[in-house]
Amino acid sequence: MTEMIQRDQISASGHFMVGGCDCLDLAATYGTPVIAYDVSRIRRNYRAFRQAFEKAKIRSVISYASKAFSCKAVYNLIDQEGGHVDVVSGGELATALAAGFPPERISFHGNNKSQEELTFALKSKVGLIIIDNFHEIELLQNMLPSPRSAHRDQVEPAHIMLRITPGVSAHTHDYISTGQTDSKFGFDLASGQADRALQKVLADSRFCMEGIHAHIGSQIFDPYAFQALARIMINLAARWRRDFGYCAQSVNLGGGFGIAYNQEDDPDDVEDFVQSLSSSIRQAAADLSFPLPTVWIEPGRSLVGSAACTLYTVGSRKDIPGYNSYIFVDGGMGDNIRPALYRARYQAFLAKNPVGRPAETVRIAGKYCESGDVLCWDQALPQTQPGDILAIPATGAYGYSMASNYNRNPRPAVVFVEDGHPQLVIRRESYEDLIRLDMAYDSGPHR
Repeated sequence: MTEMIQRDQISASGHFMVGGCDCLDLAATYGTPVIAYDVSRIRRNYRAFRQAFEKAKIRSVISYASKAFSCKAVYNLIDQEGGHVDVVSGGELATALAAGFPPERISFHGNNKSQEELTFALKSKVGLIIIDNFHEIELLQNMLPSPRSAHRDQVEPAHIMLRITPGVSAHTHDYISTGQTDSKFGFDLASGQADRALQKVLADSRFCMEGIHAHIGSQIFDPYAFQALARIMINLAARWRRDFGYCAQSVNLGGGFGIAYNQEDDPDDVEDFVQSLSSSIRQAAADLSFPLPTVWIEPGRSLVGSAACTLYTVGSRKDIPGYNSYIFVDGGMGDNIRPALYRARYQAFLAKNPVGRPAETVRIAGKYCESGDVLCWDQALPQTQPGDILAIPATGAYGYSMASNYNRNPRPAVVFVEDGHPQLVIRRESYEDLIRLDMAYDSGPHR
């Protein structure tokens, strides 16, 4: 069981707080919906991983998976902590660079990187490109200077990792499971694709092969899945050294570490998780007489997910005798698609009385024209009134990053709060923003 509200999140007046700020004040200042991040919590989450690897005496790189939440402010924050980031599109790369993030600490992911995106990555001198398929190898080979070029010696090789699909099935939602053999991501191990990809890049001096990458899924609570992945990766590295003479300096185990969205979710303690993972890596390396590699991980959700809370204003209500009572809020699937897409289960609290005695069980639904626009299916709450502020914690990952303008609704504001000081980092969209890219159609003589 996980307590979704900690004592330090309750103000002297009994209100719910984020980062030392009263949520009622945040809602009054920035409007609703608003996503409020506790910056100190993101810092603690990042440092917990770094310190756990230090304690385990394993060389590590912590690379924030910014698809979880990407904006200039979060890249600033990870930079302040000395971390790396990975990006999965030209847009995320452009945002990181606009934030001043050092390109040498950026890894570029994606299963269908375009030529335009790869050109952008190479020109930006990103630290690492994680290659996902044979077409991508060919694209890069066509873009990099020819080995016979007169200026070849003056050009830095492309630093790469190969992403493999290890055949590890993570017990998570099918949509976010990525390590199984039939995944759309990476080079398959069982069919020999990964071996052929390795031979192809080793034969080309324009590639600097840094290591092996895998990612088995998201929102995973089973530590044994990661331990199995670690053993597979070390076994693969040892076999590649034996068969191809290539010794991987780094093994990237991806991310996917689960967080608590409700009281039933019970994620591992970070230190315990890293300790068990490190033991598996160390033992596998020792068994195969393989030098201990640098271990990369890519936490996204586990860095920012638990750090944010979305605030909504209660509007109208619908009571259906013998069925459900609906409470409607001024947001919904446009700012948090996860309940509709994954059937993700959240908990909601009344911001003015988060620990109040429940008076009823309701269904919290959004304002979008979909029956599936439900944020919480069966939520016990004190009696609510129109104008009350509802708080839904653990919305920091895959909320804003998957937000849409469905029904032509503006996306919400995002606020960072640290030590009681709020700062707007993404302003609320306006109606003008919604139509800014629209062009009028003049049928003219074709009518």
